[in-house]
Amino acid sequence: MKKCVALVTMVGLVLVSGTVAANQELDNDMSRCSSGNGPAVLVQVRGVKESSGKIRVQSYPAIPGAWLAKGRWLHRVESPANEGSMNICIPVPSEGKYGIAVRHDRNGNGKTDISQDGGGFSNNPSISILNLGRPPVHKVVFQAGPGVTRITVNLKYM
Repeated sequence: MKKCVALVTMVGLVLVSGTVAANQELDNDMSRCSSGNGPAVLVQVRGVKESSGKIRVQSYPAIPGAWLAKGRWLHRVESPANEGSMNICIPVPSEGKYGIAVRHDRNGNGKTDISQDGGGFSNNPSISILNLGRPPVHKVVFQAGPGVTRITVNLKYM
């Protein structure tokens, strides 16, 4: 019985700690991606069309029920857009498999304007109108290590 109570307590703590880590909006603190830190993902965002609006980077657990599901992101970092290329540092809770989604909200209205905004994903999968720009999780999943994992996301616009 004591083992059962201890197990239930540990599971509860894991669930609570997992909930605390989810849905955190953070600044683009590049010190999280300096040598010796982590786990974190240094996302090089390429192909930013113009220096207007915001770049939003969100991390997700790489599981089908959570990938791109409303409210299931782990961390979100927003930064003013800079034309060309920019780096965003996004922490992850632990080593493991994740997916990253990037959006360039060109007019900064907080909404997805399909004809104007740009977007991209980890592993740079091809996206089409048939999947409404939402690739399946198996195309975006990558392994984050204990330190800083580097990835590149190439933005695409209509």
